Amino acid sequence: MKPNEISLNTLLNGKHAPAANGNGTHAHKECNCEEHHQQIGDMHLATSLETPMRPDAFDRSEDEKISLISAHFREIMQILGLDLTDDSLSGTPNRVAKMYVKEIFSGLNPGNKPEAKMFDNKFGYNEMLIEKNVSFFSCCEHHFVPIFGHAHIAYISSGKVIGLSKINRIVKYFSRRPQVQERLTNQIGAELQRILQTENVAVLMDAAHMCVMSRGVEDTSSTTITAFYGGKFQQEATKKEFLDCIRLGK
Repeated sequence: MKPNEISLNTLLNGKHAPAANGNGTHAHKECNCEEHHQQIGDMHLATSLETPMRPDAFDRSEDEKISLISAHFREIMQILGLDLTDDSLSGTPNRVAKMYVKEIFSGLNPGNKPEAKMFDNKFGYNEMLIEKNVSFFSCCEHHFVPIFGHAHIAYISSGKVIGLSKINRIVKYFSRRPQVQERLTNQIGAELQRILQTENVAVLMDAAHMCVMSRGVEDTSSTTITAFYGGKFQQEATKKEFLDCIRLGK
């Protein structure tokens, strides 16, 4: 390990681990927090399959959240030195707040989770079904800038099938929240397994990260690929068939 690297175990269990305060919140001890948080971001750390949420996440209404976010974002803009009396900027705090709650972070609200109606596989289709190039837009939870790309989804029916548009809606629901691509991929895969009542699900996501493109190394050409393979897709022949199919036409 290089001198300026911190292992995952050290971050979670060593001197950099969060220490509980009396109010149940956590504070970092014995570390340079700015350096520590920067290294977490660089490591693409995701702490669990579930998106980290507080128990009181939905105590406030959407209108209350918009009002509060607008006020705080106005303060951020003022700190940056922007003139909020300018016609172009005066409405920005409210626009950003509405965008956060109603659009790009709408997947945080379980009330927005799509209902997935299942149908009997009456036509006896027993091969893999693949939906390619499902576009998605998400947000890096480390820097709050966009992640965007395409997802390729496949499943082998266990006797039930799902409407194709529902696959897109499931991808959109889990994308519309602060995310790490690894978690996003696993959340989509696990949800499809649950709905389809089969382990035979594959998810491959290919995405560009604005935190890489517009800051840090400023690399505009690289993308990140993550994959989820369940059931028969863990077999090399089935995995190869899936990967060969999504390459077609590219």
